Amino acid sequence: MNSQPNEERGSARIDVFTLFPDLIRSFASTSVLGRAARADLLQINAHDLRSHAPGVHKAVDDAPFGGGAGMVIAATPVFACVQAANPPRPLFALGPGGRRFDQHYATELAAAATTSGFSLLCGRYEGFDQRVHDYLTDGEISLGDFVLGGGEVAAMAVIEAVCRLIPGVMGNELSAGDESFSDGLLEYPQYTRPASFEGHEVPQVLRSGDHGAISRWRVAAAVLRTAQLRPDLLAARGGIRAHEHAALAEFDLISGLPQPWHEQSMSALQAAQLAVAAKRTRRKSGHSTQRSPS
Repeated sequence: MNSQPNEERGSARIDVFTLFPDLIRSFASTSVLGRAARADLLQINAHDLRSHAPGVHKAVDDAPFGGGAGMVIAATPVFACVQAANPPRPLFALGPGGRRFDQHYATELAAAATTSGFSLLCGRYEGFDQRVHDYLTDGEISLGDFVLGGGEVAAMAVIEAVCRLIPGVMGNELSAGDESFSDGLLEYPQYTRPASFEGHEVPQVLRSGDHGAISRWRVAAAVLRTAQLRPDLLAARGGIRAHEHAALAEFDLISGLPQPWHEQSMSALQAAQLAVAAKRTRRKSGHSTQRSPS
């Protein structure tokens, strides 16, 4: 990947500051990201923090004031590298104190990448001199409550999730919208040939050729899978929606829902059946009135 940050080649731009720029460049030059870069859809620039470190050995770390285990990345080379690169802002450090990264955040960053761009700062050792956080970066991004050896893996996860949402990167514009979390749900189950494997059959509706029914089944299957595996996601989006209750009922999937979603869907189904019955009664009543003598 190109390491010159001021070249305006791609429609989306992400700069990464790291002690291991080749790791980022290798990742960003393969598969979907590599194809997108070659098509000038992406510009991912990797900057070596050692490039502005003093001395023959280009050391970027030093012992912490006050003592303690490990080494701390010094402010001087980090400030010098970022200032020389003049990267797109905001500049986010990868660290545990930041906003939790999720699909909604990825969507926000995809919009930023295609307008002014943004940058990521990868730590190592015991992290950065606090003055980097206080006076250089614009915030932090956290992948979760676990420890990594450095920020590069986290940066690659952010890049992958963000770039998939940039128009043209995935090729099929429907792909990103169908994936997990796009509507607060896990993605529906996927199948491919053979239709029968060791006695396990692909759902018949997927082989029916009825695209309307397939679409409704996928809605129902996504809701069922989310309720079974990630009920927190279902709760966060406000539960099951009316058309999803109908799809679950159509394909007899309500029985697979755990509580409280099973009860909620059964109540919705009963309410829908009562509404249909009431509508039929009103129609019959109307016909009877029309036939009665004046």
